[in-house]
Amino acid sequence: MKCISSKPSEERIKEAARKVFLKKGFDGTTSRDIAEEADMNIALTNYYFRSKEKLFLEIFKDLLNLYFQNTLDILNKDLDFKSKIYETIDHTFEMVSKEPDLCNFIVNEVHRSPERLVPDINFVRQVRHTKFGEQLEEEIKKGNIRPIGIENILPMLCGYIQFIFMGKSMHMRIFEIGEHEFDAYAKDHKERIKEMIICYLYN
Repeated sequence: MKCISSKPSEERIKEAARKVFLKKGFDGTTSRDIAEEADMNIALTNYYFRSKEKLFLEIFKDLLNLYFQNTLDILNKDLDFKSKIYETIDHTFEMVSKEPDLCNFIVNEVHRSPERLVPDINFVRQVRHTKFGEQLEEEIKKGNIRPIGIENILPMLCGYIQFIFMGKSMHMRIFEIGEHEFDAYAKDHKERIKEMIICYLYN
């Protein structure tokens, strides 16, 4: 009897779960939702991942890796300090514009269950040990930029961009704009964020 690989089924389930969890969160998602999205029966979904909880934790870790790892890679590049600021902002913009539900998902789930999920997030500690962390200390010692901690600069590099998309529906309604106009607004705002951060650090 030919052995059929289970990999495609597992990938379909994870892809479906990722989509549903991002849209509905852990509490709002049922195993039936995931099975229907994957076009499979619930028994098969449970066979591969045993429980919604186990599947959620796997998806959450994958999303954290997507959210943080590429940023860490940029911060460890052989680039000057200012270039890393620009590239980190550009990367965050591209990532969040493609996955607009990602930020809300992570914030909501960590708020819902911090004792279970926060141990997986040691981003600030990792950033301190990057080349960017070393460059930050060096720039401060040389007097090139004003004194600032990693815990203050990270929200500037990532948080300002994230807020644009976390509040997308609100922005579109308040500013009375459509999707196309929002895209133009977001790109323009990204450049203003770069200018604002550089002016703050170097003046």
